[in-house]
Amino acid sequence: MRKDVRILLVGEPKVGKTSLIMSLVSEEFPDVVPYRAEEITIPADVTPERVPTHIVDYSEAEQTDEQLFQEISKANVICIVYSVNNKKSIEKVTSHWIPLITENTDKDSRVPLILVGNKSDLVEHSSMETILPIMNQYSEIETCVECSAKNLKNISELFYYAQKAVLHPTGPLYCPEKKDMKLLCVKALTRIFKVSDLDNDGILNDNELNFFQRTCFNTPLEPQALEDVKNVVRKNLSDGVCDNGLTLKGFLFLHTLFIQRGRHETTWTVLRRFGYDDDLELNQDYLFPPLKVPPDCTTELNHNAYLFLQSVFDKHDKDRDCALSPEELKDLFDVFPYMPWGPDVNNTVCTNDHGWITYQGYLSQWTLTTYLDVQRCLEYLGYLGYSIIAEQESQASGITVTRDKKIDLQKKQTQRSVFRCNVFGDIGSGKSSFLQAFLGRNLMRQKMIREEHRSYYAISTAYVYGQEKYLLLHEVFPDFDYLSDADMACDIVCLVYDVSNPYSFEYCTKVFKQYFMDSKTPCMMIATKSDLPEIKQMYGCSPLEFCRRHKMPPPQSFTCNTAVAPCRDIYTKLTTMAMYPHVSQADLKSSTFWLRASVGATVFAVLGFTMYRVLLKPR
Repeated sequence: MRKDVRILLVGEPKVGKTSLIMSLVSEEFPDVVPYRAEEITIPADVTPERVPTHIVDYSEAEQTDEQLFQEISKANVICIVYSVNNKKSIEKVTSHWIPLITENTDKDSRVPLILVGNKSDLVEHSSMETILPIMNQYSEIETCVECSAKNLKNISELFYYAQKAVLHPTGPLYCPEKKDMKLLCVKALTRIFKVSDLDNDGILNDNELNFFQRTCFNTPLEPQALEDVKNVVRKNLSDGVCDNGLTLKGFLFLHTLFIQRGRHETTWTVLRRFGYDDDLELNQDYLFPPLKVPPDCTTELNHNAYLFLQSVFDKHDKDRDCALSPEELKDLFDVFPYMPWGPDVNNTVCTNDHGWITYQGYLSQWTLTTYLDVQRCLEYLGYLGYSIIAEQESQASGITVTRDKKIDLQKKQTQRSVFRCNVFGDIGSGKSSFLQAFLGRNLMRQKMIREEHRSYYAISTAYVYGQEKYLLLHEVFPDFDYLSDADMACDIVCLVYDVSNPYSFEYCTKVFKQYFMDSKTPCMMIATKSDLPEIKQMYGCSPLEFCRRHKMPPPQSFTCNTAVAPCRDIYTKLTTMAMYPHVSQADLKSSTFWLRASVGATVFAVLGFTMYRVLLKPR
């Protein structure tokens, strides 16, 4: 909502503009009226909307046209004052004042107008018959009010309506000609309904309505008041209430009714609570709350954010198969202005046999977005209504900024849950296959991936000493002469070579010597396609000898040409090395070290899936 409101009064001389302002301030009719009142500021604590209000007078005798034009351009709302007993002043509203205001305001930012009929104490009749056709002709006219500065009739109401026209404008919400809400308003309220429909059954039940009421107005509805609301909808709409809950049609009808009855502040309160600005777009401050991420720190979702995302998954997994079908995924993202996940996501995370994103894959993709582009994650959580449903100050409260990696190295321990592994290798060395194998796909399944749907990332969980961690694999482009800082920034480096290609290993040695030989980032050599006959590498020494010289673990044999899902042991090793970069090479070569890590992985992988199945059963 605006931080202040600027009201300008214009009109013909002697219609009582200055008297209206002075009567408001002194609460009595002035004996002596100057040509023009000085600008007045009404503090926030004495205005109904708790917003500071500036009231500006205009005098033709004291001000130039240029000064008038400047005031028009600065005003948030303009009151065109006429005298109810002066026909000429009424005619000037359309012949002079409205055209003048239109010429001096930006076409894209319409300034609301209030028609003010002053001196109602001098006549017994109303000017409304003359004014109503004018109101119907000009959509920028918010309302008309008749008042009297002399006997203080409707003075406070006049300035309240002016303030309301700025803070709660009718224009963006409602089309008087069609007697219906505008499309953008319907779209915004539809998103609000879907976010508030916590069980996704298309109905707001009493609990959901009370949560909505408390969220927007800080007070629950009494049971009788709730029934009264539903009865109003029932009387006017056959399908507005279903199973004693409010349908989307009923919800939209209620807001149309509020607006038609002049209570558009109710609708605006709801819209603003859910992040909308005056143009019915989601506010940038709502979508992108402040979040400071220092250098060498990473971003992760915290426990509250994961709980929220689990509830969103739950809400849309209607067949309870622990995966989201294309229809369920589309329904989940229906509250977004665009589809955020393309077909490449299905090749970035785990999917089921149908190629649908599983529960684990869904959380993995959110983890990846948070790690790689936290601003986008904040935006996405904003569309889903995280701060409202989770009752948090903003989406930023769902993000953990990890401590500087250098501190982790000094203390030889980390609280991080996400570890990045950059995968290097020459063309054809098997990098893409290595990524896809992490998602449980053997060579046969990988051949079904279309080139345009290929992903250069893969993320899933790995268990180290019983702790669930996320390993994020990133395939780096083979042209190592153009490596960026992002290509270098990682927790572990994976150097991939093809055992059946004699020239494949040399590429790995060049990358290692040029970029990682003097760094503290641990490296691991992966000998891919180990199902094929191994050919001697055309290099000065063998891969095993190279690793020994540079204090790296021995090359790890790997193949994804298997009948079942490829072995995941290598990924546990990578995650362990990323978690414990200070561990000595002797430990890394010890079979006991790897056994302790991998046993935890097996037990907790089984436990994790079983627990989710158990949680699903009661629902």
